[in-house]
Amino acid sequence: MNPARSMALCALLIGHPALAQAQSGPNSAAETEIGPDDAILPEITVIARRRAEDAQRIPGSLSVVGGDTLDRSYTVNTQQLAQLVPALNYSSANPRNTAFTIRGLGSSVVAVSQANDGLEPGVGFYVDQVYHARPATAAFDFSDIAQAEVLRGPQGTLFGKNSTAGAINITTRAPTFKSEASQEISVGSFNFVQAKIAASGALSGDTIAGRLSAIVTRRDGVIDNVRTGADHNQIGNQAVRGQLLIKPSEAFQVKLSADFTNFESDCCTQVHYRVAARDLPRTASRQYGGSAGLAAQFGYVPPSMNPYDRVTDIDARLGVDTNEGGVAAIADWALGKTTLTSISAWRFWNWDAANDRDYTGIPIQLQQHIPSRQDQFSQELRLASNGSGPFSYVGGLYFFRQRVIGRPISIYGPAAARYLIGTTTGTPAVAVPSNLLDGYGTDGRTDFQSNSYAAFGELNWRPIDRVTLTGGLRYTYEHKTGMYDTFVFGGMATSITALINARLGILRGQYYTAKVNDGALTGRANIAWQATDGVLAYASFARGEKSGGINMSGLPLNDANLPATGTAVVRPEKNTAYEVGLKTWLFDNRVMFNIDAFYTRVTDFQSNVSDTRAAAALRTYLANIPLVTVRGFEADAEIAVTRGLSVRGSVAYADGKYNRYPAGPCPIERIGNTATACNLSGVALPGLPKWSSTISGDYRYSATALDGSLFAHADVNYRGRQFGDPTGSRYTAIGAFALVNGSLGYRSHRGWELAVFARNLLDRDYIQNVTIQAGNSGLILATPSDPRTVGLTFRARQ
Repeated sequence: MNPARSMALCALLIGHPALAQAQSGPNSAAETEIGPDDAILPEITVIARRRAEDAQRIPGSLSVVGGDTLDRSYTVNTQQLAQLVPALNYSSANPRNTAFTIRGLGSSVVAVSQANDGLEPGVGFYVDQVYHARPATAAFDFSDIAQAEVLRGPQGTLFGKNSTAGAINITTRAPTFKSEASQEISVGSFNFVQAKIAASGALSGDTIAGRLSAIVTRRDGVIDNVRTGADHNQIGNQAVRGQLLIKPSEAFQVKLSADFTNFESDCCTQVHYRVAARDLPRTASRQYGGSAGLAAQFGYVPPSMNPYDRVTDIDARLGVDTNEGGVAAIADWALGKTTLTSISAWRFWNWDAANDRDYTGIPIQLQQHIPSRQDQFSQELRLASNGSGPFSYVGGLYFFRQRVIGRPISIYGPAAARYLIGTTTGTPAVAVPSNLLDGYGTDGRTDFQSNSYAAFGELNWRPIDRVTLTGGLRYTYEHKTGMYDTFVFGGMATSITALINARLGILRGQYYTAKVNDGALTGRANIAWQATDGVLAYASFARGEKSGGINMSGLPLNDANLPATGTAVVRPEKNTAYEVGLKTWLFDNRVMFNIDAFYTRVTDFQSNVSDTRAAAALRTYLANIPLVTVRGFEADAEIAVTRGLSVRGSVAYADGKYNRYPAGPCPIERIGNTATACNLSGVALPGLPKWSSTISGDYRYSATALDGSLFAHADVNYRGRQFGDPTGSRYTAIGAFALVNGSLGYRSHRGWELAVFARNLLDRDYIQNVTIQAGNSGLILATPSDPRTVGLTFRARQ
């Protein structure tokens, strides 16, 4: 049997819709576990619709991972969260180039891993109700998390910022008036060390409470540089968060928070994966492999063509220094039958990194990095009904502003001319000096600004008992401006036209400005039928729109005599989504089973695509894809097998493709000597496996003689085959893989526990993401999986 279908069947039989133990409240630090005297499943409380609700009574598809489950599975970041939620997919060659998709839609996955500041993510990332505009800020380790909710489908009528593909809603543990504290230290393979602390309690009677938490993570690199002896792709992460809860009365409270997170390490590089062979004729000397290829011309032998050897010989500087943080004030004021909420926040993100973008020991590119600074401010006012009458509602106003300033820097080395241009150029042929590009580079400034204004509302009406009709509308107006200004410098002085043209064909200065003014009315409608106390059926329709984007990574180059191709502005992306689903409690709340089916149609899909013409250096830019569709189903379930054993799992099937894309970029194997476009209609979406699933279980055994309990956790996560780039190149395909993680430990009644854990227990080799080497040589790079990590954790709670 196909392993995907086998795991899917298991998940349907023993799975789980929320992948979490229940929260006693949406911000509670204490999670409810299956007690020794009850073999039932606890209720899962979420704030997906901006009010505390039972997840099983929400007519929509969502997954919830509780903080206790995150701890037991050693899930410390959003990359690992995606392993627990099959519909969520994650790709990241480095923190800046983080991309999320839900059901295949959201941030674009690109084989050259180049983020574009002018493109909004389709998957919204929220922490304590505050929207984070740059997906890069989701790459840091979790700190003091109460639970994580993953909502699928358009979310514009409830969340402040419009999210057309879905949302990741992170809730941190809130201040408590009861004193509590926790400490945790983990050590493991590759000198892995992680320390966590948190403390909470009353600061002034029952009026003011505070909470402070921090995390530090260190790990050696898992890729060895045989040239320098360094170990790359280290982890060096630290974060601190402080919160203050002021509650002068039961009717009013305000929560103030401040946080700072930093990631600084010798990261992130990739290793050799494959060499693409061309289907169309191309000069053999301009390809990477072969007896006359580029590697042979330089007498270069890579340290390995097996990515799982995890070795490199890059010769340029490598390193990441990024941080983010901010402050927020959330006020809730109960006004009888309604609650008024104000959410004010300012956040920033700084980024700088050095890369070797040729990923070889050949001195092609000496320096490449894009120092960036992002600032954002958001203000949301929301009015939500209280109680359980025939009508309930949520409505609000939202303002968001951000500015991203970047400085794209790139400098080529002594081997660049021969590698990227060749030994001759032009007609008639002119010899290319070997030092033509040595020291040749670009510098400049980019400036992207956006203002978003929105009014949104959603009304629920129960015309008869057990039937609820929901309607929501959102109007969004967005104004964006972008400026791209770069210049070139250095390189060998020449007045020969052919050499000048060849050099400009590799890198040239560009200047352009652009603006977007978009207004859109979107919304959704839903009907839900509570057939019995334990069975909910629903059907929904939603329309979402993502406003136009601005190319902030430069436009593709033709040659020195032609202007840049493409357009600085891409059209708005429009999303139409249909969904039907069933949520059930069965056998006296011992079994929970959910299933949904969906169909999503997207016109003018916004994507980062690559300029793959033979005459141009590879670069990415924004473009619209005429029509994309995704259809599939998701099923989740959980069983309380005994008082101490629970088993759960989820499965997702998604068939996503370009329905109409007649003039797309060509896959690397189809690039010839002349510029061409390829019909990609029918090609599967990148970064979307057709099948993905998770199966997990928890067991606890308590006995008086133990003065505590023994516990065990295991999870198996499967991802099917997927394309690693938007062209559907067979050389960027990522094979299917399954991961096994687990932990085993002892928990004392005195509040401490000791556990051993393993991530990637079976030491499975797999590819996380791929990159096409700049210059279209045919060399494909990849980030291999982290090897097995085994460690020991000590936790204490008071």
